[in-house]
Amino acid sequence: MKWLFISYTVPSNPSRARVFIWRELKKLGAINYQTVWVLPYSKEIIEKVQNLEKTIENYGGQVLLAEGKVLNKEDEEKILNAFVEARNKEYQEVIEKCEDFFKEISFEIERQNFIFAEVEENEEELEKLKAWLKKVEKRDFVNAPLKKEAIEKIKKCTRVFEEFSKTVYKEAQKE
Repeated sequence: MKWLFISYTVPSNPSRARVFIWRELKKLGAINYQTVWVLPYSKEIIEKVQNLEKTIENYGGQVLLAEGKVLNKEDEEKILNAFVEARNKEYQEVIEKCEDFFKEISFEIERQNFIFAEVEENEEELEKLKAWLKKVEKRDFVNAPLKKEAIEKIKKCTRVFEEFSKTVYKEAQKE
């Protein structure tokens, strides 16, 4: 497999520069493997990393970008496993937030809090969950095992929300 390897340095101050660069690499789905950031090679990734390179240089840093292949199979497997682990952690977080969503809806049903504001609030939360899942899927080139479960949880969140919305609507019609 062809990889993009990224090594960079930035001055220690301001610290927001290091945090910003770290966040941007994570958004791209990069993993840090033995002090080098690694991403799968693609023209789209190259363009994004080159934009990040300009940002790093603007912060007074230096960047080394290299494309290539890992020379031994064990390291290749370790890199792939690191990508799987990173994406699974993200999918697990989505799954856990879905569970929180179910608890919130259940809590509102138990309280019989059937008001439109709750529909709006939970709809916003559902949209956040869907958007978050899309971000994780976009950087999941390894098709991590927890992807399917996360997708199913989002579908269940949608069904639970729709049922809650119908209940709120029915209750509003009684007034």
